[in-house]
Amino acid sequence: MQNDKGQIVDIYIPRKCSATGRLIAAKDHASVQINIVDVDQNGVMVPGSSKPIALGGFVRALGQGDDSINRLAQQDGYLRNVWNYSK
Repeated sequence: MQNDKGQIVDIYIPRKCSATGRLIAAKDHASVQINIVDVDQNGVMVPGSSKPIALGGFVRALGQGDDSINRLAQQDGYLRNVWNYSK
């Protein structure tokens, strides 16, 4: 929730799983958040250029965490030709 000045005043803002779109509950201790950052030509992190990927415990329990990270990283342009859909 925001006040009249546009500042966020909520104490707790839940995260959403990047792979499924589900809310990650506060008691989900199996969830992780990974920040992928951009680097310059010297391998130094570019400040303010991180892309967070949050995975819920549900995805990790299914064993789909690595596949989800590869898919999301390829969609964001960090990887090429790593993930393809197969049944």
